Amino acid sequence: MKKNADWWRQAAIYQIYPRSFKDSNGDGLGDIKGITSKVDYLQSLSLDAVWLSPFYPSALADGGYDVADYRNVDPRLGTLKDFDKMLKALHKADISVFVDIVPNHSSDQHLWFQEALKSEPGSAARNRYIFRDGRGKHGEIPPSDEISHFAPSAWTRTTNSDGTLGQWYMHLFAPEQPDFNWDNREVQLDFIKTLRFWADRGVDGFRIDVAHALKKDFKRLHIAKKSMSGFEIAQDGSDILFDRNEVHEIYREWRKVFDEYDPPRVAVAEAYVHAKRRMLYARPDELGQAFNFDLLGADFDARLFKKIISDNIRLAQSEGSSSTWVLDNHDRVRHATRYGLPKKTDLIQWLLSDGKSAKLDKELGLARANAATLMLLALPGCTYMYQGEELGLFEVEDIAHDDLQDPQWLRNVVPQMVKGKISGLALIHTDKGRDGCRVPLPWQARTASFGFGREKSHLPQPKWFAEHAVDTQDKVNDSNLSLYRRALALRKKYQSGEELEWISTGNPEVLHFKRPNGWHCVTSFNSKSFALPAGEILISSAPIKGGKIKANTTVWLKA
Repeated sequence: MKKNADWWRQAAIYQIYPRSFKDSNGDGLGDIKGITSKVDYLQSLSLDAVWLSPFYPSALADGGYDVADYRNVDPRLGTLKDFDKMLKALHKADISVFVDIVPNHSSDQHLWFQEALKSEPGSAARNRYIFRDGRGKHGEIPPSDEISHFAPSAWTRTTNSDGTLGQWYMHLFAPEQPDFNWDNREVQLDFIKTLRFWADRGVDGFRIDVAHALKKDFKRLHIAKKSMSGFEIAQDGSDILFDRNEVHEIYREWRKVFDEYDPPRVAVAEAYVHAKRRMLYARPDELGQAFNFDLLGADFDARLFKKIISDNIRLAQSEGSSSTWVLDNHDRVRHATRYGLPKKTDLIQWLLSDGKSAKLDKELGLARANAATLMLLALPGCTYMYQGEELGLFEVEDIAHDDLQDPQWLRNVVPQMVKGKISGLALIHTDKGRDGCRVPLPWQARTASFGFGREKSHLPQPKWFAEHAVDTQDKVNDSNLSLYRRALALRKKYQSGEELEWISTGNPEVLHFKRPNGWHCVTSFNSKSFALPAGEILISSAPIKGGKIKANTTVWLKA
């Protein structure tokens, strides 16, 4: 059935990390056929759409976000024919499909970059990327002091064909991810070709990776950049590397491409910038929507939730967009874990300690996670979910160091210091990375790799996954999976319009809002007992006794 042009404004969207979703051929990697085999499962969640993280050919220097070919499928994951079959099956189930576009950088295995390495300085091939001569007498100092997310420097030096050292190239992420030069019209046109390639196949939408980083101020690259945080950059569009005003010219051109289709293709920006700046990417003549990540770093706190919700609804309306709500994704510690740890826990240090630096209260974490999810599902706008949260999965915090794959672990190292001096060649890792939320899903409790594949999975699965496997929870009324299924089905029935009315509860720990059609949502954050208002109970994240709900509970009512 053809969807109307505004279907995305109130959608429930489920992120699939393909390499960790379902392995169809037993090689340890999830694949396209694996996704196709689970369309019935996805349909049981009453989803409006799925978003696929990169499935393109990649050396996996950064979990597939190092793309070697933007218009193909990684042979380890399948073929374009497999993709088309998957797309057809999802559409038949009335599930739209988003794909990830990674425009800031390619893989160093991309044909363009390989050509650039073999070409002379100043050549057209090198101008597709950001190559510069080094500073110093022999060019031995990087062209500027910018740092990288995954290494001390955002520059790597090349070696010429005769073995001598050559120019440097920029990479805001891993050295295997060279940044494109978005001042180059050839780069701009090639990405338009990529957008049309996938839209012509029937893809419904695009998630734009690092949408705020495409344009750079090359005249000021010599100025040191002390932080890569999107919240420490200039807020007026004049930053050296991020969120520059010129980037919006790119997305206005993309919007014209999206609008060539019926219904128009949709897009959402990943832009780690301040809220007001973020909404510029969501304007109707640009991408249309931008991820709101404010709750990803927020404690489970009533006042904070209400402020974030109110602010983001207002901001979205001011730009003609719809709100987006996110609690989990492939880059962050799962929210059932975050909410079960003591407040102000340093998550990086907690992961580095294999979970020993702070005690995780799983019962509390899951109760809060489900209460927060039900609250978000009742809000106007899109809710983006991450695979496995419907199973109540926690972060796998104790993956053995030898099994870790994330460049955040492999590259964020410092020398070991003893009494203020460097001790030999020993290195200390400063960030364990994101592998703990990327562990392959458990489908069956009593089979190899929990039904993910035939034997081993590319990241080790813990024994406790058996308790969360799909077949353990399927058709069990009080399971986490059943809660998600019921909530998402009800959401599809009641979600309408973009209005929200806060209703006073007389208790600062309890939030109550009303939506159209008499749909009410009540969330108790830290109130031991709260009497529910009159109405038919549609669903509750925890048992209700005597018409009262306890802390860490959300209830939907029909009044």
